[in-house]
Amino acid sequence: MKKQLLIIIVLSASFLGFMGMNMQTDRWLAPQEAKSIKNPISPSNQEASAIRGKKIFKTRCMICHGISGKGDGPGGKALNPKPQNLTLPMVKSQTDGEIFWKVTNGRNAMIKWGPILSENERWDVVNYVRSLE
Repeated sequence: MKKQLLIIIVLSASFLGFMGMNMQTDRWLAPQEAKSIKNPISPSNQEASAIRGKKIFKTRCMICHGISGKGDGPGGKALNPKPQNLTLPMVKSQTDGEIFWKVTNGRNAMIKWGPILSENERWDVVNYVRSLE
């Protein structure tokens, strides 16, 4: 019984390790000062902001990040690194300021949205990303 349990544990760990090889990890860190950027949209207005952000996301971000933000959009298939899955805990654990900074500045194939979207529009996108499940 102990030998069978050990085999199951080893096989499970091997399988999880193999699956983890393809899992996305975020190595893109916003600068420390981005953490302290405060979301200017009051909590009572964030739902309306997220609705506006969803419209922006659909026209600007969905092509790469996918319809539900999981990084599986058709435009992202050939990209390296792949677009981030925005529903992962590692994204959710970032501050609004960090996400805002990333939307503003872009990286690699991700567009630098700062010159294209207004500050309010970028905050709307941040609030929409927060609503993704």
